[in-house]
Amino acid sequence: MWLQIRLYLLLGLMFAIIYAIVVVVLRTMGIGTLVVYAVIASLMLLLQYLIAPKLVELSMRVHYVSESEHPELHRMVSELAAEAGIPKPRVGISNIPVPNAFAFGRWLGDGRVCVTRSLLGLLNQKELRAVLGHEISHLKHRDVMVITTLSIVPMICWLIAWSLMFSGNRNRGNIVLLGAAAFALYFITNLLVLYASRIREYYADRGSVKLGNQPHHLASALYKLVYGSARTPEHVVKEVQGYKAFFLNDPSRALDEIQELSQVDVDRTGTIDSAELAALSQKRIRVGLADKMLELFSTHPNMLKRIKHLSTLA
Repeated sequence: MWLQIRLYLLLGLMFAIIYAIVVVVLRTMGIGTLVVYAVIASLMLLLQYLIAPKLVELSMRVHYVSESEHPELHRMVSELAAEAGIPKPRVGISNIPVPNAFAFGRWLGDGRVCVTRSLLGLLNQKELRAVLGHEISHLKHRDVMVITTLSIVPMICWLIAWSLMFSGNRNRGNIVLLGAAAFALYFITNLLVLYASRIREYYADRGSVKLGNQPHHLASALYKLVYGSARTPEHVVKEVQGYKAFFLNDPSRALDEIQELSQVDVDRTGTIDSAELAALSQKRIRVGLADKMLELFSTHPNMLKRIKHLSTLA
């Protein structure tokens, strides 16, 4: 509940920020109405809402599969969707060469859950079910739309900043100050969007457990994803860098995360079992200052902290 409350509080805070900056800007420019900016923002949001799924499909090279092609995958998605109380999403296979999974869609009835081919050969059935439960939870929580909506706010701050900096207004000194403030708010709101993205990952992890998956199965799946991403050629990882917010983990952080996760995989089997996860719940984890700073600018939580959080759900 607290994770959900934080997401909605953040949504309210972001729109309070954008409302404040728009009001100040318009008053400074002598414009007494918010209609023009409201219409522009609404049109931008609507366009993104309409075309986003098709862009994701093309970028991720998604091919939707039938039950006859992948009966086990469909069975797990059907069971999890029924348990979550949402319509069964479309099931797709992505041909990008990075082991991962993602979910997207405009509304609950338009949900899509996709896994990459390399993921299917990496996880066992229980780990795959835990990953699918995480993605189903994203759809159930509607947090894809929350992130889409939040992402509009930094974009508006950026547009306002640029329009002010190149404005022909005679009161140039005030305009420059307002432009600098808008750039600062762009930076701050972008950090808030990243924070919201990290919250939704914790929230979906908890959702997967609530759907009946054991925390150590999801932890083990995440660990294997880190190893799989670390083995992926660097140029391939760079190709999907722009879409990592959709993924279950951040592939670009994999090499660093392997070292951190060595604290968990005590027997060096490449998996995390229930005993190792239980032992982690009693430990104080060590996350370096550099990793803490990197997390501030990341779409995903620090993986060691994330698995530590899973240990509290066991």
